[in-house]
Amino acid sequence: MTGKEYRTATKLVRGGLNRSAHQETSEALYLTSGFVYDSAEEAAAAFRNQADVFVYSRYGNPTVKMFEDRLALLEGAQACRATGSGMAAVFGALACQLEAGDRVVASRALFGACHAVLTKILPRWGIQTELIDGTDLAAWETALSQPAKLVFLENPSNPVLELVDIAAVSKLAHKAGALVMVDNVFASPLYQKPLALGADIVIYSTTKHIDGQGRLLGGAVLGSSDFVEDVFLPFYRQTGAAISAFNAWVMVKALETLPLRVAAQSQNAAKIADWLFQHPKIRKISYPGHSSHPQYALAKKQMLGFGSLLAFEVAGGEAVAFALLNNLQLIDISNNLGDSKSLACHPYTTTHSSMSPQDRASLGISPGHIRLSVGLEDCDDLIDDLDQALAKLSG
Repeated sequence: MTGKEYRTATKLVRGGLNRSAHQETSEALYLTSGFVYDSAEEAAAAFRNQADVFVYSRYGNPTVKMFEDRLALLEGAQACRATGSGMAAVFGALACQLEAGDRVVASRALFGACHAVLTKILPRWGIQTELIDGTDLAAWETALSQPAKLVFLENPSNPVLELVDIAAVSKLAHKAGALVMVDNVFASPLYQKPLALGADIVIYSTTKHIDGQGRLLGGAVLGSSDFVEDVFLPFYRQTGAAISAFNAWVMVKALETLPLRVAAQSQNAAKIADWLFQHPKIRKISYPGHSSHPQYALAKKQMLGFGSLLAFEVAGGEAVAFALLNNLQLIDISNNLGDSKSLACHPYTTTHSSMSPQDRASLGISPGHIRLSVGLEDCDDLIDDLDQALAKLSG
C-alpha cells in the first residue's frame, strides 16, 4: 500500500501485503521453520538484530508479519505480535512486564481462564491482584489511589457483557503509574478502539471473530512499539508463543471479510435481543445495544457497534437452562464464540465453572444464564429455533 490513509475495508484487503518475486495475487504462505543466510557474517548480524532478515519462525515469519501488520492497521496500533492462542497473548502480555511485588487492578468480570491466571498463577510469583466491580468508577478511583503496575479488563465482559468506561479508567490508571490492558474480543477491532480511548495494550483471541469460522487458534498483542517490541517481544521469542504460519495465513485472509461478517452477525444479535426481551420465559437479557442494558449510554459513547454476543437468563436454574440448550435444533452447544455458526453455552458449568459459586454470583453468572454467540444464519431461522426450544419448557 502507498502512504495514503485508506479506509477500513481497504486496509483489511490490502494492508501488510508483501508479494514475493513471483508477484502472486493472494498472500503467500511461507510454511518454513527456518531461513538461510548469504554469509556467516549476515547470520551473525541477524542474531545481533543488525540485519533486517527473518531468523526462525518462532521469532518471525513473512506470512505472520503480513497478518500482524494488517491487524495493527485495523487497530490503529504501532505494533502487533501474533500468538498461538488468545490465552498465550493474555499470559505473555502479563508475564513480560510483571514481577514479584507488583500490583494489578482488574475488573472482576473476566473469562474463567483469565481469572485463574490472575488469582492462582500470578500470586505464586508474588504478584498481587485486586479484583473490583469494573462498572463502578468509584471502585476504580479507590483501587487506583495507590500505585499499580497494570490495569486489566475485558470490555464487554465474558459472559455477562458488562462495560467499563475505558477512557475514565485509563486516566485514573496512568495517574497511578499503571498501563491499561484491554481484552477487546467481544467488541472486535471493528466496534471498539481501546487505544484511541486511552488504553495502552489490546489483546485478542483471533480464534474468535477474526478467524470467524471455527478453524484455528490464534491470538494477538497490540500497542506501542516500545511495549510490543521492547517489552513483549523478548519474552515472546524465548517462551515459544508464536502462531504457526498456516494459522496466520488463514487469518490474514479472514480479515478481508471481517467487516461483512461482523456487521451481519451484529444485526442478527440486535434483532434476537429485541425478540428475547419480549419473551415471557426470559427473565432478563444483556446486550450492549439494547436500551435495557444498564450501561446502554456508555455503550453508545465508546462502541462503534454492539457486536454478536448476548446473554439471557431463564427461570428455573440449571435444569431449565440445560433443557433449553438440549431443545435447540439449529443453534449448536459450544463454548466458542464469534463463529459464522450460532453457538450457545452455559457459562456456569463450562467457561466459568472453575470459579467459586460466590465469585460467579458476584458476576451475575447464575445457573439459569445462557451466552449466545450469534452467527450468519438467517435471523428468522434462529428466532424460530429459540422459539420452539422455549415453547418446550414446562411452565
